[in-house]
Amino acid sequence: MTSERYNARDSEPRWQRQWDEKAIFASKNDDPRPKYYVLEMFPYPSGRIHIGHVRNYTLGDVLARFMRAKGFNVLHPMGWDAFGLPAENAAIERKVAPKAWTYDNIAAMKKQLRSIGLSLDWSREFATCDPSYYKHQQKMFLDMLRAGLAEREKRKLNWDPVDMTVLANEQVIDGRGWRSGAVVEQREMSQWVFKITKYSQELLDALDTLDRWPDRVRVMQRNWIGRSEGMLVRFALDPATAPNGENELKVFTTRHDTLFGAKFMAIAADHPLAQAAAAKNPKLAEFIAEVKRIGTAQEIIDTAEKQGFDTGIRAVHPFDSNWKLPVYVANFVLMEYGTGAIFGCPAHDQRDLDFVNKYGLGNTPVVCPEGQDPNSFVITNTAYDGEGRMINSRFLDGMTIEQAKEEVAKRLETEVRGNAPVGERKVNFRLRDWGISRQRYWGCPIPVIHCPKCDVVPVPDSDLPVVLPEDVTFDKPGNALDHHPTWKHVTCPKCGGKAQRETDTMDTFVDSAWYFARFTDPWNEAAPTTRAVVDRLMPVDQYIGGIEHAILHLLYARFFTRAMKATGHIAFDEPFAGQYAQGMVVHETYRKADGGWAAPAEVKIENDPNGHRHAVLIDTGEEVTIGSIEKMSKSKRNTVDPDDIIATYGADVARWFMLSDSPPDRDVIWSDERVQGASRFVQRLWRLINESAEIAKSAPASRPASFGPGALALRKAAHGALDKVSTGIERIHFNVCLAHIREFTNALAEVLAKGVQPAPDVAWAIREAAVILVQLVSPMMPHLAEECWQVLGQSGLISEANWPQIERDLLVEDSVTLVVQVNGKKRGDVTVPRVAQNPEIEAAVLALDAVKLALGGKAVRKVIVVPMRIVNVVG
Repeated sequence: MTSERYNARDSEPRWQRQWDEKAIFASKNDDPRPKYYVLEMFPYPSGRIHIGHVRNYTLGDVLARFMRAKGFNVLHPMGWDAFGLPAENAAIERKVAPKAWTYDNIAAMKKQLRSIGLSLDWSREFATCDPSYYKHQQKMFLDMLRAGLAEREKRKLNWDPVDMTVLANEQVIDGRGWRSGAVVEQREMSQWVFKITKYSQELLDALDTLDRWPDRVRVMQRNWIGRSEGMLVRFALDPATAPNGENELKVFTTRHDTLFGAKFMAIAADHPLAQAAAAKNPKLAEFIAEVKRIGTAQEIIDTAEKQGFDTGIRAVHPFDSNWKLPVYVANFVLMEYGTGAIFGCPAHDQRDLDFVNKYGLGNTPVVCPEGQDPNSFVITNTAYDGEGRMINSRFLDGMTIEQAKEEVAKRLETEVRGNAPVGERKVNFRLRDWGISRQRYWGCPIPVIHCPKCDVVPVPDSDLPVVLPEDVTFDKPGNALDHHPTWKHVTCPKCGGKAQRETDTMDTFVDSAWYFARFTDPWNEAAPTTRAVVDRLMPVDQYIGGIEHAILHLLYARFFTRAMKATGHIAFDEPFAGQYAQGMVVHETYRKADGGWAAPAEVKIENDPNGHRHAVLIDTGEEVTIGSIEKMSKSKRNTVDPDDIIATYGADVARWFMLSDSPPDRDVIWSDERVQGASRFVQRLWRLINESAEIAKSAPASRPASFGPGALALRKAAHGALDKVSTGIERIHFNVCLAHIREFTNALAEVLAKGVQPAPDVAWAIREAAVILVQLVSPMMPHLAEECWQVLGQSGLISEANWPQIERDLLVEDSVTLVVQVNGKKRGDVTVPRVAQNPEIEAAVLALDAVKLALGGKAVRKVIVVPMRIVNVVG
């Protein structure tokens, strides 16, 4: 028996070299075994991995190692989401090429990832900035263009005047660009879009089939797609007030039951009617310009003060020609949603109520809660949006909301103005087409050419890839491709005349919308996918990544998969059969007296005599304030460097801590004390396996014919743990798995602690238990497991070993506990041998004091035994 401590610094690199030399994690596309595809969202090569990466990739690695041991052909690849603005900004700041910065970062991060001991198939590695990757992305763009899934259109966009690029709504924070901090402007520009709206209903319906996705992620997707059933209502305009003779204003509404509560109309700042009115009203034009400055991010609009400008235009109520509604331009109405116009019913919509209270327009309740007196029901500062009966609504009074909607719909459908009905039923979606144009250099070039004669001309497939030039400069604001002296100047493939390349590049979300399919055969130079391979290996069985990507990335990937099917590259619809959103790694914050932040590595935590924690700087002894637990961020310096942890404790300790501290879908609070606890467990496990190995030397080679009580108890503990851990891994309940492993470890330790030479059957059971224990920890702590595997004298690598078989007979308990009832009321329970017959069970039940007390001396008429469940005594 060895008394040496386990040395992770020596062990971990050694086993990593052996795994690499044998290429045991490289999967083969012609492997006949059933496939299992596990994928973590690939990283952006920022230059350093953070502790969140360690957690994310460890989760996937546990699954990959487990499924490999279960006999699956496991595909577990890794690549780099390598295009994007950070590389361009780094190029400007550091005066280096984005390509050089990116590939240097990839090399550094790859080295770090290897140190974690991940069972990755590095032979499939690619970066999205490799021309060999984006060549195929360009091909699929052209295929989508031909299929009508890609178009060029004019749009109102968020423009960052500093970064000189279009921003998505989500990239506008408090009216400013998420990176530059510049005030975002609204511009109308031509840009390329993917027609994701063609799949709105299909994307929504298919969410019901994704039963291995978290409910919260599916809800987020449903809300983003935003299906609503309502009415398109054509409000007539008072001709005396229309700026240029306009005759109607179209509104989509889901609450047409509340038309009699209408107090105003509101239109978006860029609605044609608003523009027409602003051309004749300078003050309105100023108001519209101010509205446009706040951007179109939904969060800003929801939280901004509701403001409007009365245009002087009046709309006519569809059920009363004498009822005129003022038309406002409002800062909370967007042209992208519905028709860019609403009618306001303030009594039953909080936003509308805030608006009318500001402008003194009043409100009329038209839905009254059941049991409330309609005559006394008033609305002041809180809108009522619940169920009830219609009031103050003429022919609708007394109806339910649904009845009122149906009645309004019928009447508006039958009333005709001009050649069309005043109203028509309509389904609307919040989802908008995906604008992919970005005015920046470091992205996938859009493969089209603009010709003065031929207009937009696709680049011929044979000329792909359109490769980014490397000799760009960033000495001028804007897109470096626009400033390049030669790159954009080309000959039109159609007419042979002078033409220019498209200088916009694709949104980096496009790069990550199909990478999972490319991993199935990244060696295919002729096409994005190999049909026979991709259709066999997809979908991804388990996809793992942060909740921050639960909407856009997942939605875009689902759309792109359908687009690839429509253009003949794949045969399936959904890319991810299972999806898991892991929580973040969070840490305490520490603030110094001068207001600055201290890093965890600079702080020492102490306990005062009363057990209260306080923190001081290690170098100076200065006391610092322990702040809240927050997401790790550079700004608050509450980050932990994975390299430091691995250097101090080893990768297995970091992995074990990440898995054990909390459920994987919740945030994990970084704790130095618990990391040290994980390190102590590693050493304890090492000692137990070495002790077991010494005893195993005396164990019989063959399985004993029978086992005594001690050996049987240990075997039950081993196979019980094996069953629970196997189930837990499949369900991604890793923290529960680790609890079962600790419990089993304690059981083995108790046997070893007896300190006597065990009987042959017990020695055999100890050897079996030790082997099972090492296999149970191998997906979580693979380096330690390899070392222990050798100590136990097992052949080969544990990373190539099969998962142990569960002996189900050992999971059956010898006794069973039954609920005891007297005349149908529970009075206690009784534990009897599992093989006990009814007379034995009845005798045990009638001997219970609780049963005697409940019977009160009455004779027992009969005893009903429901096997393995209940005994009911009838008195």
